Amino acid sequence: MPTIEDLQRDTDSAVAVAAPTSVATPAPPRTFTPRKKKKPWKSWLLFLLFAGPNVALLVVFTYKPLLQSLYYSTLQWNLGSASAIPVGLGNYVAWFTDPGTSRVVTVTLIFTVATVGGGMVIGLLFAVLLNRKLHGRGAARTIVVAPYVLSGVAVGLLWLFVFDPNFGITAALLDAIGVASPPWYNDPHWALVMVIIVYLWKNVGYVALIYLAALQSVPRDLLEAASLDGASPVRAFRNIVLPLLGPTTFFLSITTLLSSLQSFDIIQAMTRGGPLEGTTTMMYQIYQEGFQAGRAGYSSAVATILFAVLLVVTLIQMKYVEKRVHY
Repeated sequence: MPTIEDLQRDTDSAVAVAAPTSVATPAPPRTFTPRKKKKPWKSWLLFLLFAGPNVALLVVFTYKPLLQSLYYSTLQWNLGSASAIPVGLGNYVAWFTDPGTSRVVTVTLIFTVATVGGGMVIGLLFAVLLNRKLHGRGAARTIVVAPYVLSGVAVGLLWLFVFDPNFGITAALLDAIGVASPPWYNDPHWALVMVIIVYLWKNVGYVALIYLAALQSVPRDLLEAASLDGASPVRAFRNIVLPLLGPTTFFLSITTLLSSLQSFDIIQAMTRGGPLEGTTTMMYQIYQEGFQAGRAGYSSAVATILFAVLLVVTLIQMKYVEKRVHY
């Protein structure tokens, strides 16, 4: 007599025989649809849509006048005249052999070094001061930066009253300590000092603003670690903060140099290049020769020389000075 275990075994065998065997079917191959490449003309159209207006403005207002100035510098042409005589490099030879050129170059160098170097040092000192937690710090920042947004002509006319030897504030302050007011308007050297002071007063706020933004990005943990190691504030500033300000200093050295060499409005408003050409820079000489003397060709030659100087100095800064910058 079969047992329950035998019946269960027979049932399992029957089910196993009856169950169909499953055959693994291979999965259908995956098909990849190639991504459609953008048509080149669409990329150029998008580029022209965004960059076209800026490129057009640069061509019309920068590169075209530059090429025209190069061409005019080879002509003996008076402003407004219908005819011009080609002279080749004659205007350049005339400028380099002119006895007054050395004085103009000297004034330009003194003005540039004083305004760029002095502006960066004073601006950094202001930035360090305004970066501290002081009462009325917001108002102080506004006062320092405000002159930068003012018109150069308005600033120059205002400071003419300040330096007035008879009724000016400087004359009153110097008279209070028993010192006579310098001949700001009559002496070439004092006139140049006066223009440098006014230029620094107007533009030092820009340097302070950029340095202040850079100081606020200096990691505080580095300064705290230096303090824990026993470094004095001066040593921490020299060895930690100044290297971190390298990119900002490099940027300001280029922008302030370009701005200083192209300064015109303050000189025009205060001294008009005098006295005795004591404040005539290369930029102001371009104006004098072109619009006062009417020597458009000669003026274009001076402008081309100034452009070459700016280009060479900028390239030297980017090639050699940038290597010392730690990003």
